[in-house]
Amino acid sequence: MAFEQGAVNFRLFYLQNNMSPAVLEHFAENAAPPISSLGRDPISGWVTGRHLLDREITEEKCHLAAYIYVTLMKAERKVPEALLKAYCKLEEEVELRARGIEFLPRQVRAEIKQRVIDTLLPDMPPTLSGIPLVLDFRQNLAIAGAMSDKQIDAFNVAFKQTTDATAFLLTPETAALKRKRINPNDLSLTSFAPDPSIEAPASATPGMDFLTWLWYDWEKNGSVHKNQNGEEFGYMLEGPLTFYREGEGAHEALLRKGAPLNSREAVTALLCGKKLKKVKFTLAHQEKIYTVTVDDEFAFRSMKLPKIEQMESHGIFQERMRLIELFLTDWFSLYDRFLDLRGNAEEWNKVVVKVRNWINSSTAV
Repeated sequence: MAFEQGAVNFRLFYLQNNMSPAVLEHFAENAAPPISSLGRDPISGWVTGRHLLDREITEEKCHLAAYIYVTLMKAERKVPEALLKAYCKLEEEVELRARGIEFLPRQVRAEIKQRVIDTLLPDMPPTLSGIPLVLDFRQNLAIAGAMSDKQIDAFNVAFKQTTDATAFLLTPETAALKRKRINPNDLSLTSFAPDPSIEAPASATPGMDFLTWLWYDWEKNGSVHKNQNGEEFGYMLEGPLTFYREGEGAHEALLRKGAPLNSREAVTALLCGKKLKKVKFTLAHQEKIYTVTVDDEFAFRSMKLPKIEQMESHGIFQERMRLIELFLTDWFSLYDRFLDLRGNAEEWNKVVVKVRNWINSSTAV
């Protein structure tokens, strides 16, 4: 999903150095090869944000107000799994009859599969995929649609090769260091379970601590807050809910459909020491409504942005990026508030007691 329309998926990256729009020249120098050059091996490179075949990276197309918008494109040929399996079966049957046996050795099957791939691959049409990237010069952030570990690795390598700069993945840990100079590894480990026999996790879990605290704070203290600019916003949590805790029994629990926030299953998960790992988050900033699924690594998925008035394409993109910035301002104002508590041992101990009491009071559900 790209940034100019529909729901948005993205991760945030801190940029090592302040960048200027002049960096666009480096993206142009590392533009993707022509699709006609695609052979057996994949090709990749940068294209514009317009579509995956637009290799003409220019100021007019990619430098939009305070942003640069490009996409890391990858092209490769693939044999569809069903087609590959069918051709392999045909070849295996021929081989079985020729050898007069009932079963083929594993190595022979592997050789047949590779032979089929070699035969079919040149005739396969290109398969294109892309990782959209927006550079936000005002916040010195990279906003990228790299969601899986594989995509993040590919993005980091390409970005480093192109700009000679490093993009650091923004996680609850790196955000704590950047925003409040808090090293989560220096903090005491936390268990919200009321039962003292349930030990805290073996390592820090700031993302899950934050989401669990966010749930508690919403229910006990209300949902209306002010961001760093003094603007009011509200939020609420919804299912599906994913809980997690390493240890004995099931590590992960997924609750969906119905009203999982008010369910006995949710309370049981909290009583067992599990913490909230993923949740649907709704934010209201004045008349602007956002919905997004967010996890304990600050990966934002399926974000639905507020509707905007119809305008030309550049204007739509810029307005949607402004809306994403507004969401992030509100989101990180909540995280800053959490960090102020988490970084103060005395205050955090009081919070833990309150959360445990809240869990205990929910057992009557």
